[in-house]
Amino acid sequence: MSALESYPRITPFLWFDANAEEAVNFYISVFKNSRRLDTLNSTPANPNPASPILTIAFELDGQKFTALNGGPYFKFNEAISLVVRCDNQQEIDDYWSKLTAGGGSETQCGWLKDKFGLSWQVVPARLADLVKHPAAMKAMLTMKKLDIAELERAANS
Repeated sequence: MSALESYPRITPFLWFDANAEEAVNFYISVFKNSRRLDTLNSTPANPNPASPILTIAFELDGQKFTALNGGPYFKFNEAISLVVRCDNQQEIDDYWSKLTAGGGSETQCGWLKDKFGLSWQVVPARLADLVKHPAAMKAMLTMKKLDIAELERAANS
């Protein structure tokens, strides 16, 4: 049975230029309980001059993904992002630091781009409840990396 046959019905499929393996290794290093599942190499019938690897199946903390070395035709943008639910500030700080390392960039409201251009939201698990309070929503709009204590202070004001 191929890896795809055991996947959930809906699985994120990420398009990289020729650096899917570098990206997968990076993501596996960031998230606990992560692993590489399967690799599909390029073949003469399906050549990929940029890389000997066509796709890599991998898992990040239980979520399955596929990375494709698809060439330079498409780039990531903010129209899609991956959300990392964090239980405390230490988790936010840790994921934020790791995902922005090596050329990533901070954006707004808990969003960042990693060095591959993929957008992430690194947010507290309670974010939806906190931003129901207008002052907390206003506070969040001024932040890059989210500060749980500040959001809670604003929500309780």
